Amino acid sequence: MSVLEFKKVSKIYGDVKALDKINLSVNAGEWVAIMGPSGSGKTTLMSIIGCMTRPSCGTVWLDGQDLTKQNSRALTIVRRDKIGLVFQEFHLINYLTALENVMVAQYYHSMPNETEALQALARVGLEDRAKHLPSQLSGGEQQRVCVARSLINYPSLLLADEPTGNLDETNEKIIINLFSQLHSEGSTILMVTHDPEVAAQAQRIIYLEHGKIVEPNA
Repeated sequence: MSVLEFKKVSKIYGDVKALDKINLSVNAGEWVAIMGPSGSGKTTLMSIIGCMTRPSCGTVWLDGQDLTKQNSRALTIVRRDKIGLVFQEFHLINYLTALENVMVAQYYHSMPNETEALQALARVGLEDRAKHLPSQLSGGEQQRVCVARSLINYPSLLLADEPTGNLDETNEKIIINLFSQLHSEGSTILMVTHDPEVAAQAQRIIYLEHGKIVEPNA
């Protein structure tokens, strides 16, 4: 069953077509990597999926809901309830502990629950670091906190934008192994990456060029 579907989606800025009649379908439980050079449309694609940008034309369906028919408030609720976001930059609150950073996401969704937040940290192997501030964590540990935060509200889609971009090789492997684990547990993952080795871990790779989906080496 499709969790995400783009039908002839375009995004136009003046004379520039950031996306040009994109058709894309992502099934439940699938892990898809998005690759392409700078300016290919990856960021625009992620912004539309993340309900932060509206397409100029076409339709976008997420978990059975047509996003193009929603107002700004409704899109905020969709992003909160259905999408888990993991960025290249960690975006942790530096004066909050790892546990509190995860609980912040709960606050915007429903009610903070320390037990559930600890379970989320345990899921990424960080239960013993729950009381540490971001400055006391390695880059890889900070990214794992971000993953725990993204999963706390049980999203329909985990959206990851260059999740290993700021990590060394060791921590990159830890994060990719974590994504593999989440995928094996049934999570639906859409990941943008510039790294072919990282992309190769996904089930399917989609290449963007000049706002279009293209065949590699075409």
